[in-house]
Amino acid sequence: MKNLFLIIGAPGSGKTTDASMIAEMNQSIVHYSTGDMLRAEVDSGSELGKIIDSYISAGNLVPLEIVIDTIVSAVNDTELDFIIIDGFPRSIEQMEKFDEVLKENQEITLNSVIEVDVSEEVAKDRILGRARGADDNEEVFKNRMAIYLEPIEAIRKFYTNKGIYKKINGERTIEEIVSEMNEMIVKEISNSMM
Repeated sequence: MKNLFLIIGAPGSGKTTDASMIAEMNQSIVHYSTGDMLRAEVDSGSELGKIIDSYISAGNLVPLEIVIDTIVSAVNDTELDFIIIDGFPRSIEQMEKFDEVLKENQEITLNSVIEVDVSEEVAKDRILGRARGADDNEEVFKNRMAIYLEPIEAIRKFYTNKGIYKKINGERTIEEIVSEMNEMIVKEISNSMM
């Protein structure tokens, strides 16, 4: 049985860093960043990568089927039973489609959805402060932030109704955030093993 933890948050919330640190701390956990998985496909130079790149470079969402297939194959291919995926779901369609996939697949359990909560101002300062690439400018940030904000209330409500939504304050030190998130995830893991 694969146990899944989804980490969501605004661009610049630190969700990828938090998740990768937790995976480093726990040998039984593997971490996938949706963005990294898609960027790896772009870097491979494949036809699929070129399609993905046309969406990412504009700050737009990659089509639903591509994202879901990428995630499901990553989950199925890993040897480990505990998986953290960050940056997903980012739309109501992704959330609903993934829920269907989980209902069809009894081998995957979604344990919790954890939101790393930061204000738009903090997110913007972090993104524009790090400015790693062409997609780290103010216009693209605004687009990415709008895409994040539009479905977030529905996503929160959907997972709250399932009893698996959790929120943590992402405006503290990285040590505090990672410590709290790690505690949540490790507790869920030990509960799932009982």
